[in-house]
Amino acid sequence: MFALVFLIVILFVCYLFYKTRYFRSDRPVEKKWLSAKSNIALGLLVSLFGLNHLIFIAESAINVIVAFIFIVYGGVFAWSGFKKYKHYLPFAIAEAEELNAAQE
Repeated sequence: MFALVFLIVILFVCYLFYKTRYFRSDRPVEKKWLSAKSNIALGLLVSLFGLNHLIFIAESAINVIVAFIFIVYGGVFAWSGFKKYKHYLPFAIAEAEELNAAQE
């Protein structure tokens, strides 16, 4: 139980960190890349919350259904965030290199 709660808290902190960096960034591709990273953290957070709910609180069929919905929704959200992350990573690297070359 403690491990799941610890991971949920860590993922919440990661989500807040990436969303804060998203709002503070001025570069458009980096914003999309950071948004994808925050989507991954939020999706894993929701999935682990559903798993925690399923393991420790599931007392009725409604609770089990809600837990499965959280797990599936979080998994889909994390998967789509990972796909976006892989897509925007090369563009974010190129954008950072262009900015560094322009500053030199």
